[in-house]
Amino acid sequence: MKARVHVMLKDGVLDPQGDAVRHALGTLGFEGVQAVRQGKVIELDLAAGDRAAAETEVRAMCEKLLANTVIEKYTVEIA
Repeated sequence: MKARVHVMLKDGVLDPQGDAVRHALGTLGFEGVQAVRQGKVIELDLAAGDRAAAETEVRAMCEKLLANTVIEKYTVEIA
């Protein structure tokens, strides 16, 4: 079973990397970009056979390690 975790900064948290990307896009001629938020995607191969158990386990991983829940939010996809 595979899991995909999307981690992004929470709304209201400054994103200097996103601002740098937006600025760089502007210098490359992409003037229509008004804002960029940058995040990360983590893909996991799981041995779990039960979808609900897998999602519970991945959410625990996010809470303990994969996301800084003070400033980041995350979503989990199980496939």
